[in-house]
Amino acid sequence: MTDSTFPPNAAGLTRHGVLAVFATKLAPTAGIVLIGLLLSACAVGPDYTRPQVSEPAQYKQAQGWRQATPSDALARGAWWELYGDAQLNELVDKLNNANQTVAQAEARYRQAQATARSSRGAFYPSVDLSVGKTRASQGTGSSNASLSSSSSGIRDTLNAQLGVSWEADIWGKLRRGLEASEASAEASAADLAAMRLSQQSELLQNYLQLRVMDEQTRLLQSTVEAYQRSLEMTQNQYRAGVAGKDAVAQAQTQLKSTQASLIDLIWQRAQLENAIAVLIGIPPAHFDLAVRKDIPTLPQIPANLPSQLLERRPDIASAERAVIAANANIGVAKTAYYPDLTLSLAGGYSSSTYTDWISLPNRFWSVGPKLAMTLFDGGQRSAEVDRAEASYDETVAKYRQTVLDGFREVENYMVQLKVLEDEAVVSNEALDSARESLRLTQNQYKAGMIAYLDVVNVQTTALSNERTVLTLLQTRLVASVQLIAALGGGWDGQMRPDEQP
Repeated sequence: MTDSTFPPNAAGLTRHGVLAVFATKLAPTAGIVLIGLLLSACAVGPDYTRPQVSEPAQYKQAQGWRQATPSDALARGAWWELYGDAQLNELVDKLNNANQTVAQAEARYRQAQATARSSRGAFYPSVDLSVGKTRASQGTGSSNASLSSSSSGIRDTLNAQLGVSWEADIWGKLRRGLEASEASAEASAADLAAMRLSQQSELLQNYLQLRVMDEQTRLLQSTVEAYQRSLEMTQNQYRAGVAGKDAVAQAQTQLKSTQASLIDLIWQRAQLENAIAVLIGIPPAHFDLAVRKDIPTLPQIPANLPSQLLERRPDIASAERAVIAANANIGVAKTAYYPDLTLSLAGGYSSSTYTDWISLPNRFWSVGPKLAMTLFDGGQRSAEVDRAEASYDETVAKYRQTVLDGFREVENYMVQLKVLEDEAVVSNEALDSARESLRLTQNQYKAGMIAYLDVVNVQTTALSNERTVLTLLQTRLVASVQLIAALGGGWDGQMRPDEQP
């Protein structure tokens, strides 16, 4: 409102004039309270505006992706169910309930919530009650008197006092502090979501690698059996004088090398199994994942998936809320230049004896405002404002870098999946050719047309192609998890019921 809203009255007073008249008519304390309430509408420091971030209109690796709008209120859902593995779903449920890293983040979130509640409580008056007894001595002014009676100057005093104090938030220090605390609590909530998503992603990557490793183990076991039969056949041919000793050595070398590769997979699988146990909060000695024959399904990525990066990634939401908190702290620092107004009221009873302690003659009370400010501090306030502004600049840079890193991760995983998909097609074709070549070579060797060294070379090539296909599948599965995590979890998002506008 402006003064024109209040037309001059008969005395020619505007709105401010009327308020001044009322203030002079009220008691001095009430007048100060009224002025404090009127001034409390303002808040020192800059209001928050989201930092500008350079965002591409679409992803380079996928046409049709739209620019994101920051909002982490989208539900992520059980995105791990995209892999169609019931045992994996159970493990993720255990992680959500028992992961100790997530529990630490959850405890930090509760601390941030408590800090926000504490900041909110500063808006209310504080009420203090004190009851005590003091024993004091005062000199009589005469050394002879003190020698004659050591207790003549001793006095007992009983006090019971109730006090109320309230700080008027004239310059917005409390409001800016609450704004910073609430933003920090929201950032902590986003950190919790980011940590949970990170741990889920790590669990899925370990589990998928373990399942592919089980398939690699079966491949090597069957290969070892085949090489064992080849060695026995070569030994029989050597004893019959058909094959030379070099063929036996080659067959044995091939068998032992494959057995060594098979043994190497044992400790690799154990490490993955132990990592999963820790992720779900179970000692590795009490956890075991049985070997299975199936590998979880690789999810299909939609061709025109909308860009949910800034909307789904909790680390970006956390970075932005840190900017909000830093911006509010600038206002808190600037309020130190202005005086603090505290209103206090106290009353109680004071007596030297218990008998008439709580009685009308022994009562006392006090009421009044207190205005206090620092006149000189050697530049401390100015330095604190500079520190708060520098901290704000740091959080802005961190927010922008987090956004850039997010886009980079998505681009990297998308191009990786695309290239791996093309590579998998070629590798499967090479595997088919290697299997056919092995079949023909073995027939030629059995017919005595070629030496065993030719069979060994073709067998090695076929095994290498088999392992390459499985390694590519493992890499594609891991990359798909990383892409989903980079997008914030899942393909689709709906506003949570409690987040509906």
